[in-house]
Amino acid sequence: MNDSSTAKITSAFLVFCAIGLVPIALSYGAKPSSSLSMLFSITVDTTNLTHILRALMGLYFGMVLIWIMGAVNKSLARPALVSCAVFMIGLAAGRVLSIILDGWPHWLLIVYAVLEIMVGIIAIYLYRMQQEPQGEV
Repeated sequence: MNDSSTAKITSAFLVFCAIGLVPIALSYGAKPSSSLSMLFSITVDTTNLTHILRALMGLYFGMVLIWIMGAVNKSLARPALVSCAVFMIGLAAGRVLSIILDGWPHWLLIVYAVLEIMVGIIAIYLYRMQQEPQGEV
């Protein structure tokens, strides 16, 4: 695969990841008392829990921003792929730990874990496909 096609695939992948994360971010933070109750039967009834969930939404939107920046600016593609891999594998690792310690969650959370593992692996693969800038070790 040549550099141009790898760059196009990387950009498309980062945009895909960014778009995919937006509804999840919104479900956690826009109106968590409604969305999380509807999706997972979770009661969000304190200011502190709402605050934590909105902070998570902000973190997710921060990742979306990094990935969009990497999609449009070739010099940021490699850092965006690293952040994507770390974010996704980190989420999946936490979910796997929770399955081990707490048991099986809602089926949608299992789907999230599988997707996070797949996306993390793809991000690592695309990172390795990127040509390293001159001067990098």
